[in-house]
Amino acid sequence: MRDEIPESTRAAWEGLPEELAEKLIQLRRLVLDVASDNPAIGPLEEMLKWGEPAFLTSASGSGTTVRINRHNKSADQYAFYIHCQTDLIERYKQLYDDRLNFDGSRAVVFDVKDGLPVGAVSHCIAMALTYHLRKPR
Repeated sequence: MRDEIPESTRAAWEGLPEELAEKLIQLRRLVLDVASDNPAIGPLEEMLKWGEPAFLTSASGSGTTVRINRHNKSADQYAFYIHCQTDLIERYKQLYDDRLNFDGSRAVVFDVKDGLPVGAVSHCIAMALTYHLRKPR
């Protein structure tokens, strides 16, 4: 079942403040929803990478890995991370610099006190999970 959180993810988020954990669960659901809404992405493989929940397009090879976790070990911020050698963060900035916050070339950062901008974040996640479909081979 898609909403069943794997034990490895639960363990990675163990001990986080409840508000932060709820935001990460919401972001996880969004990643899974984006993937399920796009047949080109196919099923995601959910695992831990660097101790963080990660979503891979192993079946289709359509995109780059998306990781989600708290940001900089903060109780007030969380993020989704992508491979820093992609051009995705620059593309996100062109589209959503007025709505999203970024950290370098690898993270889109959110504050737990703010609502998640679902439309913009869904689009960014979709761009990551289909990155290899647009990239010349």
